[in-house]
Amino acid sequence: MVLLHGFCEDSRMWDDFLTLFPQRKIVRIDLPGFGQSDLQENPSIEEMANVVKAVFDHLKIEKCVLIGHSMGGYVSLEFAKKYGEYLLGLGMFHSQPYADSEEKKITRNKSIDFIRRNGHIHYVKQVIPALFAYDFSKGYQFEVNKLLYNAIQNSSENIIAALEAMQNRVDNSVVLKQIDCPVLFVIGKQDQAIPLENSLNQTALPKIADIHILPSVGHMGMFEAKRKTAKIVKDFLLFVDK
Repeated sequence: MVLLHGFCEDSRMWDDFLTLFPQRKIVRIDLPGFGQSDLQENPSIEEMANVVKAVFDHLKIEKCVLIGHSMGGYVSLEFAKKYGEYLLGLGMFHSQPYADSEEKKITRNKSIDFIRRNGHIHYVKQVIPALFAYDFSKGYQFEVNKLLYNAIQNSSENIIAALEAMQNRVDNSVVLKQIDCPVLFVIGKQDQAIPLENSLNQTALPKIADIHILPSVGHMGMFEAKRKTAKIVKDFLLFVDK
């Protein structure tokens, strides 16, 4: 299993989640500009997928289940489009295949302008807590603070580059229509980052879809419903292994 993190995250976001997978061989990748990975010269979702392929080549990964959270899902779909023969299964963990709407592009431009004027720390402090459906101060204080701390270590330049990469990505819904391997969908009904309509529409695209809609979860199921989402992933892995 190969895991890709989302925007303003890095591979450490999976730390606690992966304690529930003691027997699995798992690779976590820091996407360019986050964690221990340097920013690319011309950052894009496509180039991020090429970096993932370079990791596959380095580690001699021939087949895997690739699961991407949010922005990591965008990268996973781009990887599937270019290197689909490597995939036994694909996981869309609070993600979608569609390009940004014009409204979303405007919102990203406002975020970029805000970061340039105020720095990324103030931006991150607004973004991370909003990913959770539940009042994080009551139930997820440690998890949110850890995510905030890690996100703040990034630079404004790297965060802006990721925003621009997401803003410029193409619609990859055709990839889900044409993909041969099973596709897992983990959807938070309270997700404010991914429109519910988009989350639901995508589930009709693949030939084989494993669909899970979590009523009380936002954008961070690996924290908000750790054991439930871990079981969902485990069951998907067992299905793919058959």
